[in-house]
Amino acid sequence: MPDEKPEKAGHPAFKPVKEFGRIQISPTTELVFYADVYRGHSYVSIRTFLKSGEYTGPTKAGVTLTAEIVVGMIKAIEALPPDGNAAPEKELARYTRRVGVDLVLRVARFRDSIGIDLREWIEDASYKGWSKKGVRIPYGEAPRAVECLKAMRTFLAESPKSEAKPES
Repeated sequence: MPDEKPEKAGHPAFKPVKEFGRIQISPTTELVFYADVYRGHSYVSIRTFLKSGEYTGPTKAGVTLTAEIVVGMIKAIEALPPDGNAAPEKELARYTRRVGVDLVLRVARFRDSIGIDLREWIEDASYKGWSKKGVRIPYGEAPRAVECLKAMRTFLAESPKSEAKPES
């Protein structure tokens, strides 16, 4: 983001290895599609970034994706009708992250707007429901999201394979 104010003291500027694109959500919020490296392993993420007088940078709202999830998201989003009003609210795909935690891709209405949600579903002895880890792509931005996801897919295909993927 050009003309950014520095982040809070103690928070180094976030510099991903590669950025694939951004989707503006509000004047102060963007979804950023990016790649980074953790302990020598490449990974891709979609994360909400904030730009304000107090802080500029990534938030906790986001998800880290495997190549399998990226490919599945592309197929599911491309199969949606172009008009969001014609898209029924429904689950499009579910990916198991670990026992008791799934990443769910779905079309959902929230406050009279339709979007594509990618969010963790938690199911354990003490809680069953949605976590805060996730993102919402405005339905009208689906074509842009697919462009970014395709670039992520290419990046992952060209990156050294890794067994371990970090959690977001």
